[in-house]
Amino acid sequence: MPTIASVDTNTSFRDLTVADFVSQLASGEPVPGGGSAAAIAGSLGAALVAMVAALSEGRPKYAEHEALLAESRAAALELANRFLALGDEDAAAYGGFGVAMKMPRDTDAQKTARTAAIQAAARAASDAPFKTVQACLEFVALAEGLAGRSNRNASSDLEVSSLMAVAASHAAAANVYVNLPAIGDPSAAQDLLARTEVLVDQIDRLADHTREVVRSGEPRAPLAPAAG
Repeated sequence: MPTIASVDTNTSFRDLTVADFVSQLASGEPVPGGGSAAAIAGSLGAALVAMVAALSEGRPKYAEHEALLAESRAAALELANRFLALGDEDAAAYGGFGVAMKMPRDTDAQKTARTAAIQAAARAASDAPFKTVQACLEFVALAEGLAGRSNRNASSDLEVSSLMAVAASHAAAANVYVNLPAIGDPSAAQDLLARTEVLVDQIDRLADHTREVVRSGEPRAPLAPAAG
């Protein structure tokens, strides 16, 4: 029967090999879990955007998009690194929730302290994946912007990237939703739920448009400069 290698769970995910991360994920430990997996998927999707930009930069055929390509590559690389940090943040937040759940509750004072700790930990465990959803919107917007304005031979990678944004955002959103009941603030929970759903909807629509542009094979005009 295959065995899972033992890996130091205190190591940052960016320092692990892919195989080691998979081993951690497949172990019987509660972290890393779905939130961290979502963030790592986001990192891979953002890296694909950076790759497409890199494969397009400096090519005469895409010279009119050169500024967009350079900006998109830099932004995608920053996002890829941010997602790795979010994977660690999510694991730490969920670990804190587990610690709070194990606090003693023999006395009223202990019960009060435990409830407060659980609510704070649940908020942190919701905030971390919410940041992942926000970052997914950033990189799927980059992918959509490059569609039809970058190396056509790598256009399928933009579609893959957009699909990873959808998967990562929905996965991260699930981790937002599951922690909301425990934060002890119905108004704040409803607000975070609504904001998450708006972001996920935007991501879905941008990913759909990216796929449409990629599959059409049609070039697009340069993006208009941002208003100063």
